[in-house]
Amino acid sequence: MINPRDIDITAYDYPLPQERIAVHPLAQRDACKLLVRKPDGSLEHHIFSNLPVLLPQDSLLVYNNTRVINARILMHKESGAAIEIFCLEPKEPADYEQSFSSTGSQGCSWHCLVGNSKRWKSGPLQRKLLMEGKEITLTAVREEKSDAGSVVSFTWDDDRVSFSRIIECAGVIPIPPYLNRETEESDKSDYQTVFSRIQGSVAAPTAGLHFTPEVLDGLAKRGVPHLEVTLHVGAGTFKPVTTDTVGEHQMHAEFIAVPRKVIQELAETDRQIIAVGTTSVRTLESLYHIGCLIHSGNWDGEVPQWYPYSQERPALTRQEAIREILRYMDVKGIDTLTADTRIIIAPGYTYRMVSGMVTNFHQPQSTLLLLVSAFMGPKWRDMYTAALDTDYRFLSYGDACLLLR
Repeated sequence: MINPRDIDITAYDYPLPQERIAVHPLAQRDACKLLVRKPDGSLEHHIFSNLPVLLPQDSLLVYNNTRVINARILMHKESGAAIEIFCLEPKEPADYEQSFSSTGSQGCSWHCLVGNSKRWKSGPLQRKLLMEGKEITLTAVREEKSDAGSVVSFTWDDDRVSFSRIIECAGVIPIPPYLNRETEESDKSDYQTVFSRIQGSVAAPTAGLHFTPEVLDGLAKRGVPHLEVTLHVGAGTFKPVTTDTVGEHQMHAEFIAVPRKVIQELAETDRQIIAVGTTSVRTLESLYHIGCLIHSGNWDGEVPQWYPYSQERPALTRQEAIREILRYMDVKGIDTLTADTRIIIAPGYTYRMVSGMVTNFHQPQSTLLLLVSAFMGPKWRDMYTAALDTDYRFLSYGDACLLLR
C-alpha cells in the first residue's frame, strides 16, 4: 500500500506551457471543453453544455456555494507607500457571518497577508471610501505580525455600514497569481459561480465556473438532484508543494459548513455522489472522517491532515459515519455542522463518499493533482497528456473534466 507521506512530489510534474493557462474564461461558460474519463478508463471529448446527458442517471451532484470576497484591500501610508492587505479568514468574531455583519464601532479583525510588509511597521492606515454619496473612513491597525501572516483589525466611522459592504467597496477580487495579470472589472462576475451565495472564499471553486442556468435547467429536466455544501477556499489552495516529499507539506485549514438536511440526504441516498470541484470533494470526504472522530470520542472541531491514513480510525461504512454526525447534531441541538478540515487526499487514500467529480486541470506538483491521482490512479498522466495534445485550456479559467469510476 502506498504511504502518501513518502510520495516524491516530482513524480506529479508535467510540462505546462504558459500559453496553455487560460487567462480569461470563454464568453459562454458552458462552451468550454469537457474531457470525460469513463469507468472503463477510456476518454471522450465533449462540450460542457452536454454534462446533463453525460452523467450517470443515478447521479447526485454536490456544489460548493461559497462566494469569493473582495479580499485584497489596498491602503496607503502618508508617505504614499502602497500596502496590500489580503484578508484570509476572520479572527474576531471568528464566525464568518458575524464578522461580515460587524458595524463600524464594533469593528472586526482578520488573519491577513500583508504586501510591502516592511513599510508598515506600526501605526494605523486609513482610506477614504465613497459609499452612496457619503465619505467613510476605514482604519486598519496591525495587531500581530509573524512570518506566517498578520492579524489586522478594521474599524470605520459609520455604524449603518457592515464590514461586508466595506470590503465590497474597498477590496478587489483576488484572482489566482498564475494568471499573471491584475484583476479586471470582468472578474467580478467571471470569478463567481452561478450558485455562489455564502461569502467567505479568497478563491473560487473553479469547477463550478462552467455551470450556467441552462446547464442547471438541463440537469433538473433529466432528474439529477443536487445538494449544496460550503467550504471557504483559503489562499493555501494556490500553495504548491515545495518540499521533496508530501509528508513534509503542511495543509492549510479550511472552514466547512453543512446543513443537517444535507447530511440527512447524504445518509439516505443510494445515488452516485458526484462532487463539483475539489472543494466539494474535500468537504464530503471530511464528513466521513468527522463521523469516525465522533464515533471514537476524539472530535475537537478539526479534521487533522493525516487522520484518513491513521491506524486508529474506526472502519465505519459511509452510512454509519454520517449517522454518527446526525446523532452528534441532535445531542448538541445544532442545525448546521461547522468544522475546519486539513485533510490531504493523495495516492493511498480510500474514497468513502465520492463516486465521481467534475474538476478542472490542475497545476503540476499541487495537492489538487494528488487528489485527482488518488481518485483515478496513474492514468491521470494519460488524461493530462491527451488534454495537452488536443488544445485544452488549463487551470482556473480553463476547461473541465468529468471523472467517473
